[in-house]
Amino acid sequence: MSNLFLALAVAGALVAGCAQKGKESSTQEIEASVYRPTGQPSMTLFTMVNNNSGAGAHSALLINASQSVLFDPAGSFEHARVPERGDVLYGMTPSWVRSYKSAHARDTFHVVSQEIPLTAAQAERALQLVQANGAVASAMCANATSGILRQVPGFQNIRQGFYPLKLMEQVEGMPNVITDRYYETDSGDVRDGVADYAITNSNP
Repeated sequence: MSNLFLALAVAGALVAGCAQKGKESSTQEIEASVYRPTGQPSMTLFTMVNNNSGAGAHSALLINASQSVLFDPAGSFEHARVPERGDVLYGMTPSWVRSYKSAHARDTFHVVSQEIPLTAAQAERALQLVQANGAVASAMCANATSGILRQVPGFQNIRQGFYPLKLMEQVEGMPNVITDRYYETDSGDVRDGVADYAITNSNP
């Protein structure tokens, strides 16, 4: 038990970007917001990385299947126009995805995006998994995200763990991954970033 307690404590220190929320939108709000993407199904792992230490701070997973959702386990991103249930953000248009990245990128953190092409069946399985997962406890974002990934057919070799950077490194070694790093220089936290983006972009 002492080893488990130590692992959880270390994980909590490293993934301080994960913070429990608990917003639960109605079915009507969710259905009204559904965004159906075009193009090949895919999922994108987002990892928030500390610009000073290089440590991972948060993991999240964007899924483009029959609809686009973002699994943001114990995340801090919240907006009145983005329905959420069980840590799944609905209606994730490209503009809302940009808003999400902008809210997390600041002088102390940048966002690494790793897009992975999927079959339609893989994407639907990932969608089902995040919708069934439920809300995630604080400091468990990487553990929950890696746990989802390893249940998607073709991703069984993903090791489940508490560290966002280690999960990012596992995905880095997979074929056909498209990686991008997004930087901003503003200060503040995620909630400040949401507010700033909303002011600059009045209709995400």
